[in-house]
Amino acid sequence: MSTGQLTFGRRGAFQGWDRFDFLMVLAALGLVAFGLILIDSAAGPTYSGPAASFANPAAKQLIFACLAVGAMLIVSRLDYHYFVHFAWVFYGLSIVALIAILLVGDAAFGSTRWFQVGPLQVQPSEFAKLATILALARFFSEHGGDARDLRALILSLLITTPVVALVFVEPDLGTSLVFFGIWIGVVLVAGVSRTHLLVLGAIILALFPFVWTFAVADYQVSRVEALLHPENDPLGESYNNRQSEIAVGSGRFTGNGLGQGKQTQSGFLKVPTKDFIFSVLAEETGFVGAMGLFALFILLLMRGVRAAQIAGDTSGQLLAVGIVLLILMQTFINVAVNLSLFPVTGIPLPFVSQGGSSLLTVFVSLGMLQSIAMRHRAYRQA
Repeated sequence: MSTGQLTFGRRGAFQGWDRFDFLMVLAALGLVAFGLILIDSAAGPTYSGPAASFANPAAKQLIFACLAVGAMLIVSRLDYHYFVHFAWVFYGLSIVALIAILLVGDAAFGSTRWFQVGPLQVQPSEFAKLATILALARFFSEHGGDARDLRALILSLLITTPVVALVFVEPDLGTSLVFFGIWIGVVLVAGVSRTHLLVLGAIILALFPFVWTFAVADYQVSRVEALLHPENDPLGESYNNRQSEIAVGSGRFTGNGLGQGKQTQSGFLKVPTKDFIFSVLAEETGFVGAMGLFALFILLLMRGVRAAQIAGDTSGQLLAVGIVLLILMQTFINVAVNLSLFPVTGIPLPFVSQGGSSLLTVFVSLGMLQSIAMRHRAYRQA
């Protein structure tokens, strides 16, 4: 990033509000509203305290949402080139945090993914996703935005590999796939050679049996087996898959009504405010509610694609593409898990699932998309 760009960032931080994408924000707020309603409903069987307590999952999520929206507005006022400029700093900090969590993190459900800070759980892998996107955007912007060169392609893969490996050994297979999906999307937009991509794909497929045999945790293997053969252990590993299927199917067209879902309200659906919140949505609001949710996601992603299209430079374009892929991949995997099309993972439904780290990360990401949209004219390449 040049000195001229930095100078513009300081002078133009308060300019460009006429290009602020309100549709993007309205879609995100609509998704948050969905989440608050569903969290309040799903938490009913386990929480009976005062509504205005930090112990109330819905109230806690609302507080995080307000903080996240504030963070989005602050980030949108800053030139996104600042974040790209310090990408390696953010990337390095994310690597340190992921190593630290393996050493002193808190374990739950067979993996170590969080730091417990008082009443809060901080999940470094959420922030590492955005840091990796920034690192890839900076790398390709400094290499002409072109992934056709084999050396550049391999180096970009080497940037992604450490975070994928550290998340994989937590173990967190779902988030590892999100990182890998982001890398594929970014290099495709950067113009990767099909031949190079096919060769790398063949190498990865050749290594897959060894990874599956020696690196994948036993409980992850059990979850895959439970997905493929749910009849073998209906009350064990297949339990969550079965209950989510029942919840989704019972909602039919209009749902059973908020607070009326039998699987949710009877406690059969596990972690309903997080991993299986889509099942709560389908059970209590039905096909209509699910389509409303998808419509908001489509609108949000379309506005993100628009930001990538109008970006004035390579770093802005690739940053926007990475953020769109981040939201898309997490949404796809979470919904697929709820429909028993993918093994159970800890991937949250963006903007909707309970979780401060995820909510803060996606809103900061939206702030960067807004920054790109608000400043694209100043960096338009000739």
